[in-house]
Amino acid sequence: MANVVIVGAQWGDEGKGKVVDIYTENANAVVRFQGGNNAGHTLVVGNEKTVLHLIPSGILHEGKKCIIGNGVVVDPKVFIEEIEGLKKKGYMKDDSQLIIDRNVHIIMPYHKKIDIARENKPGERRIGTTGRGIGPTYEDKVGRRGIRLSDLINPHVFAQKVKEFLPEKNFLLENFLKEEPLVEQEILDEYNAYGKILAKHIGNTSALLDECRKNGQNILFEGAQGSLLDIDHGTYPYVTSSSTVAGGATIGTGFGPRFINEVIGISKAYVTRVGEGPFPTELNDEMGERLRKAGSEFGATTGRPRRTGWFDAVALREAVRTNGLSGLAITKIDVLSELDSIKICTAYSYRGELIEQFPHDLAILQECKPVYEEFDGWKTDICSVTEYDQFPDKVKEYLKKIEEITECPVVLASVGPRRDQTIQLRNPFEG
Repeated sequence: MANVVIVGAQWGDEGKGKVVDIYTENANAVVRFQGGNNAGHTLVVGNEKTVLHLIPSGILHEGKKCIIGNGVVVDPKVFIEEIEGLKKKGYMKDDSQLIIDRNVHIIMPYHKKIDIARENKPGERRIGTTGRGIGPTYEDKVGRRGIRLSDLINPHVFAQKVKEFLPEKNFLLENFLKEEPLVEQEILDEYNAYGKILAKHIGNTSALLDECRKNGQNILFEGAQGSLLDIDHGTYPYVTSSSTVAGGATIGTGFGPRFINEVIGISKAYVTRVGEGPFPTELNDEMGERLRKAGSEFGATTGRPRRTGWFDAVALREAVRTNGLSGLAITKIDVLSELDSIKICTAYSYRGELIEQFPHDLAILQECKPVYEEFDGWKTDICSVTEYDQFPDKVKEYLKKIEEITECPVVLASVGPRRDQTIQLRNPFEG
C-alpha cells in the first residue's frame, strides 16, 4: 500500500494530468484536493485528447474511484458538462465511479461576475485570474458566507442562503463594480436543477479514503496549479486562492498527514507562467516564442499564450522544500531537442549579490536577474525513447544536473504527450 501526492513544482501547467494518468494504473482511488475549474489537465490516450477541469484525471481508467475532496470549489454547470463530455467519449459508464464531498463549496453566478468585473475595473491591479469565480468563492468560504454542496441539494436551505447573501453581492456589483444585479429566482431555478444531478455523486471523502487505507488500497492525490501559486508560499499576490503545496492534500480531503508516503513534483524541462507576476527566467525574445510554439504553450482552460523561460532551479529548490518532494517528474524534455544550447538558472543576482534561496519579498524578486549555467543541446529526436539508457548523453547530463542542483531524484521523464512516451525510473507506489 502507498499513498502518493502529485503537485506542480512550478507555476502550473507542468503536465500533471499526464503523470496522474500514468500513476493511476497503480492506484485504487484518485483524489482532487484543491482549486476549481481554473485548472485544465490535458490527457492524450492514443490519438484522442481529453481536457479535464474538475474531475480527477484517473477517470479515464475504468474501475478507479475518482474523488473530489472538500478543498475543491465546484462550478456545477462545468462539472455536469464535463461528465456529459466524458460519457459521450465512452468513459464513466458507472456513476458511482465519481464521488464529490458534501463539504465542497459551490461557485455561484455572483462569484464569476465579481471575479471578471474586478479584473477589468479601470485602475485596479491585474492579477491575471481566469475569471472563473475561484477567488471570490474561497473568500466566502473563509468569511463563512459560502454555500456548500450539502446546502445545494437541500432546496429550502439553499433558498435561505441565496436570500441572505445575494443582496450584499448585488450591492457590490451595482454600486462599486458598476454591473447589473443578479435575479434571485433565476439563480434558484438554475441551481436547484444542478443540485438534483449532483446529489447522486455526494459522499464523505474523509471516511471513504480512510476505508481505502484500512483495506490496503493505493491512493493518488492530484493537485492543481503549481507550488509557486500557493496562497501562502507562492509569489503573493500573483497566486491562486488555495493551498497548492502537498500539505493541502490532507486539508482538502480529511486524510491524515502521517499516511502520506510519497510526494512527487512535476516540472517541465523549462518554465512557463500564465497571468501576471514575477518570472526571473522569462524569455521575451525569439527563443521564448520558439519554446512557446514547440511546446504548444497555450492554456487548456483559457487558451491564453503562456510566458516561457529557461529552467529555474532556484524556484524548484523552493518547491522541493515546501512540499517535501521525494521525487521529480520532468516533462516536455522533447521540446528542447532542436536547441543548440540550453540554460539552467542556478542562482539569482540581486544588486550585485548572489542569491540561492527563492526570495519571498516581491520587490526583491522583481529585481532578480538569473545566473545561468549553459549546456550543449542534444540536437536529436527523443520522442521514441522508451528507456533511460536510450537517452543521448546530453539529456542524461541535463537531468543529472537538475538532480544535483535540487537535491531531489528524477523518477519520471516525459518525451511527448502520449502515455507510451514516458520513462519511469522509479515507481513511487513500489517504493
